[in-house]
Order: sequence, then structure tokens, then C-alpha cells
Amino acid sequence: MKKSFTKLLVAVLILTVAGVSACKNRGESRKQKEINAVELGDLEQKIEENVYPLPTSAEVIKRLTDMDLGYILGAINPPANARNYVESYNRSVNLGVYGADLSYVTLYNMQQEVIDYLAAIRTLALEQNLSKIYDESLYDRIKASFDDRDTLVTILTDAFDRTYSYMLDAGQANLSVLMLGGAWVEGIYLTLLVSESGAHVSGFETALLSQRKAFEEFDELAAAYNSDPLVSRLLTALQPIRDLYAGLGEGLTLEDIERLKQTVTTVRAELIK
Repeated sequence: MKKSFTKLLVAVLILTVAGVSACKNRGESRKQKEINAVELGDLEQKIEENVYPLPTSAEVIKRLTDMDLGYILGAINPPANARNYVESYNRSVNLGVYGADLSYVTLYNMQQEVIDYLAAIRTLALEQNLSKIYDESLYDRIKASFDDRDTLVTILTDAFDRTYSYMLDAGQANLSVLMLGGAWVEGIYLTLLVSESGAHVSGFETALLSQRKAFEEFDELAAAYNSDPLVSRLLTALQPIRDLYAGLGEGLTLEDIERLKQTVTTVRAELIK
């Protein structure tokens, strides 16, 4: 996923630099305005290494399994809802949501649910020519590795990377931002659902703080596309979470966690309806 975000941010930076150059240096030659390929490569490497190390939903869910926090029946977005998402906004956001749900059922070894959520993802991905990423061969790879969570994380992360890369290469960066936002919301939602039993487990607060950092990084990335009506719509939907985070300190109290849980649950309900 990191490579995909790198592509996205580099594209933004290229457009920004080009725009500034056009305003300030209209008399310069075209050659002088070009970004040196070597410099761009260095920039891409710097972004990839230092700026956007965002966790995938598979990595988020694996933390829950590592803390031995149990699977919650009925917690995730029902796969039957996939047929209800007909707009680009809902399809893209819930493609991210279902990606997190697929991680959830996969890493908790819910085999029938894996089949169901792959089908749900294919329903949404078909509209964007992505269904081949989530075909039967992906299920076969998952099934063969059910006893190895690290391998499962790698398999899922590869699928998500390919999804985001495809969207970026197809010139649909705005839709990839929506998918990322949906995945983040579902990941923290599933984490917060086990807060009653997990709040006192070692590593739980760290997991939530990591997701807070990921949200801030997502926000920064998405802000570059806030002129896009679909991205702007998502940023507006996430405003309650943004406002809550703004009032929190460096750590999280039990009260903070409960408030965050309520806020995320409300936001998520709007995204999946």
C-alpha cells in the first residue's frame, strides 16, 4: 500500500510544482520546467520511507488477533449490502470497508465468510474492472495459508496494493482515497468494538494511537483532493472524528475511548447505509 500512496502523493506534488512554475515562470522554457527524473526518484523514496507508512487493514486486524481479542459475530458490514451501493462514492468507500472486513474474517479463520466477502468485493470491483484481483485464485491462496497469519497479511496487503495501484494508474486517485478512508473507518471501528475487553490489554492503546496517526496522515493526503466533490464529501463525513481527535491529549483515557467508539460508530453507520 505504501507504494500506492507514494504514487498518489508524488502525482500531487508534480501537479503542484507544475502549477507554481506556470504562474511564476511563464517565460521559462518547457525544458526548464520539467522535474528531473533523478530528483523525482529521490523525492518518491523520501516520501515512501519517511512520510506515509500507513498500516493496511490486514495489519490493523492482525493486532487484534495478536492480542487474543475475540471475533464478534454480526460486527461487520453484511455482504448483501454490496448490491445497494450504486454510486461511485458508496462503491469506493465500501470497497475499502469490505477490504477491512475481508481481513477480519480471514485472520479469524472464518472460511465461509471469506467466500462471502470476496464475492461482495467482486460485486463492487466489477464496476471498476478490479474483480480479477479478488477472483478464486485469491481464495485458494488464503485457504492454503489459514494457519499462517503473517502470510495471510502479506496476501491481503498485496491485493490491496494492486487495487490502489490500479486505481491510480487509471487516473482515479480520488476513488482510491475513498477506498482508503473506508478501510480506515472499518479498521478502527472493529478495534473499538472490543474496547470493553481490550482496553486493559497490553498494546490496545498503542493500536488506537497508531490508527489516530494513520488518520492524520490520511487527512493530509486527502486534503490535496478536497476540490474533488467525492473526496470533499468523505472529508465532511469524517469531520466528527477529526473534531474529537483535536480535543484529545497524547494518550487515551477510558472515557476518550468510549467517546471515540460512539463517534466512529455514528460515522461508519452513515458510510455503509
